[in-house]
Amino acid sequence: MNYRMVGYLLGVILSIEAALLFVPMLTALLYGEPLMPFVFTILILLAVSVPALFLRPKESRFYAKDGFVCVAGAWILLSMFGALPFVFSGAIPSYVDAVFETVSGFTTTGATILSDIESLPKGILLWRSFTHWIGGMGVLVFMLAILPSVGGQAIHLLRAETTGPQKGKLVPKMKHSAMILYAIYFALSVLMAVLLLCTGMPLYDSIVSTFATAGTGGFSVLNDSIAGYHNPAAEWIISVFMVLFGVNFNLYFFLLLRRYKEVLKNEELRVYLILCMAATAVIAWNVWDSFASAEGCIRTAFFQAASIISTTGFSTVNYDLWPDLAKTILLCLMVVGSCAGSTAGGLKVSRVILMFKNMGRELKHLVRPNSVNVVRMDGEAVPTETQRRVSNYVCMYVSFIAVSVLLLSVEGFGFETHFTSVLTCINNVGPGLAKVGPAENFADYSVFSKLLLSLNMLIGRLEILPMLVFFTPTVWKKT
Repeated sequence: MNYRMVGYLLGVILSIEAALLFVPMLTALLYGEPLMPFVFTILILLAVSVPALFLRPKESRFYAKDGFVCVAGAWILLSMFGALPFVFSGAIPSYVDAVFETVSGFTTTGATILSDIESLPKGILLWRSFTHWIGGMGVLVFMLAILPSVGGQAIHLLRAETTGPQKGKLVPKMKHSAMILYAIYFALSVLMAVLLLCTGMPLYDSIVSTFATAGTGGFSVLNDSIAGYHNPAAEWIISVFMVLFGVNFNLYFFLLLRRYKEVLKNEELRVYLILCMAATAVIAWNVWDSFASAEGCIRTAFFQAASIISTTGFSTVNYDLWPDLAKTILLCLMVVGSCAGSTAGGLKVSRVILMFKNMGRELKHLVRPNSVNVVRMDGEAVPTETQRRVSNYVCMYVSFIAVSVLLLSVEGFGFETHFTSVLTCINNVGPGLAKVGPAENFADYSVFSKLLLSLNMLIGRLEILPMLVFFTPTVWKKT
């Protein structure tokens, strides 16, 4: 392993975090709030990161395992240091609770231990939502966009951090691919913030709501989440953008190049939109009697379906009180998630499609053993290696859920609470059901359980392998 290169890259990441902390610090200055929580954190980050910047070796080449270690280490360190403003400000006195909140922010999960959000300072709340925006596209992607070069193997960083079964570059140069992704991400974010302003939402609220939506995270600055604004137009806008940020960002690049056929033939996009619309229709039918108007019913059903399938986690209603059919649909959407290459979590629609196609192929093979059945996506044959990785990922995914639920069960909060806690954290959604429903939080869990759920959030955001590699002792042997 190229230790010096990994140390150098981690130093760069922490220095970037120090720079990003100036955004909430300036917000605190604007609202006349204490600046020292951010100043202390920035100084600590610089004290750690600046020496690491001198570690850069002449040999910048590194391999896949180095990329996995760097990505996993970056997300862990970002969360550990990113929790300090919460502790220094007194907003979250417990460091473990602050780490849980910060991991939830960076992984775009949205699970919280806070009950009275509105009492917190504006600067702290902006940092809380800003972590969503930072983590949504990925801080390593941001680093690749601004660094001159990290060697010819920078693709290992992109593949370790981006989501989905197949990963690659948009254009030949890695730096240009990262810049394109962030340009699209920024443009969509600005458009959403402007539209929310047009609905009468205050500037500050428009910005933090955009941060949370773009990163598909779900942190709000109101105790009642988006419902607290009583703004139907804003709910429609947020619903649409939750769906948009759940789309593979490569497709937006194809749209800019006017490669419309590639977008239209994208099977994952079609299934994703169909699932969202079908879930909206069934949920609206199931909860119809609970609403005074058809528009309110459809708007709420669409909002919650979009919120869960995009793994954003916003809420405009306590869906834990809905009928079992509606709640079951939301749980299914929670598992499926959005498209690969988006800011969202979950298994990803492409994996689910491949799972069902593999099952269909096996059934055909049983009926006709000599037949040759090729699994295709978007009209092209899916490599056997990709199919194998999907199967392995699903097995690891189910195993982590089973083990985590077993470990959480010692808390005694009930199976529904424990199961949905793990499910919502590993899929980076946020709220679950029962004691962790949209009207509740994770504060009652013990320190061990909060750390376990934080690990689940990191595992879900990085799609298991980087975290497994990071904690494998043999990987750390110098080669």
